[in-house]
Parts: sequence; C-alpha cells; structure tokens
Amino acid sequence: MSLSLLPLLLAAVAALCWGAPPAGELRCRCVRAIAERIPPRHLVQVELVPEGPHCAVPEVIATTKQGHTLCLSPSVPWVKLLVARFLGRYVARS
Repeated sequence: MSLSLLPLLLAAVAALCWGAPPAGELRCRCVRAIAERIPPRHLVQVELVPEGPHCAVPEVIATTKQGHTLCLSPSVPWVKLLVARFLGRYVARS
C-alpha cells in the first residue's frame, strides 16, 4: 500500500467509527429492585423498560427530585399504580 493512501484510509475508518451508533447495553439496568413505598411527590420521572433481549424481566426506574435513580419492583401493587399514573400523564400530554 502506498503511503499516500494511508491518510485517506485512516480518515475513512475514523468517519465510520465516529458516525456509528453506540451499541446498547445488553444487560439489565437494575441489579436490585426495592419494594419500599416512596412518596410520588418525591419523584420527577418514572421509566418503564419492558423485558427484551437485554433483560428477562421488566424494569421500573424512578428518578427523584434530588437526581437519584432507583429501581422499583414492578410486581408490587403501589409501583403498578405509580407507573399507570405517570403513563397517564404522558398519554394526556400527547
């Protein structure tokens, strides 16, 4: 290979790597889920991550007003109500 083609090849490889989408995490985000009740007024966001190839169980991830991220047990009744409430807000805004 001639030395004049080397910079062109490096630029092409760099462009491909730079524009490539980041690979998603292929593991559960929640290592341990808590079941203790948390007052909804302390939460600013609730995210429901359905089960899939990345994780065998659904995950409920809540963010507090202080910026802490908590994993909530999706099988607990109060968490089910919380998810329905937050999803209801989202649907109402759409």
